[in-house]
Amino acid sequence: MRIVCFRLSRTYDSLRGMSSVRLSTTSYVVLGMIALRGPSTPYDLKRAVGRSVGYFWSFPHAQLYSEPKRLEEAGLLDLHEEQHGRRRKLYTITDSGRAALRDWLREPVHAHFELRDVAEIKLFFNELAEPVDVARLAAGQIEQHERRIAEYEEMQRRYGDIDDVATRMVTLELGLGMERAALDFWRGVAARVERGEFPVPREKVR
Repeated sequence: MRIVCFRLSRTYDSLRGMSSVRLSTTSYVVLGMIALRGPSTPYDLKRAVGRSVGYFWSFPHAQLYSEPKRLEEAGLLDLHEEQHGRRRKLYTITDSGRAALRDWLREPVHAHFELRDVAEIKLFFNELAEPVDVARLAAGQIEQHERRIAEYEEMQRRYGDIDDVATRMVTLELGLGMERAALDFWRGVAARVERGEFPVPREKVR
């Protein structure tokens, strides 16, 4: 199961020369992550996103290497390049970047999330499948949701009592609720197959 939010963008006038730059949700993810973490390289951002918002906001991680440079050029980030050693590129958020981020956080969200789930599409066409196929589909989904729930619960156990990140864990509650609801649903599907509620196909797919 994948939750995909609508990717909205808006134009923001940066204070550096008052040039306009179009900011997407990915832009705000980058600004927010750097605001939370402090100086960060694109690789730092990739790891941080993979362990947090990447669970409920999917986008090509290659953008985490290109977007900071674009935001730096717009005056929303500052860049510090190490002169020795690994010569990493460290980005920090500017006052303009914080202002843009705060403006975005104040905005209401009117778009409803979009659920994209291949398993549900297959289940919709269950009349064309054998009951054993539906049972196999349900078993696979049960395993996946059980695994994700265990992963989320481990995150909750490890980080829930750490003051610096405790408030960010609130999104994990929604993730757990959705995964548990999906698990209950697919367990119900499996039980219905066992009761013979899914008939054999009316006709074979040619």
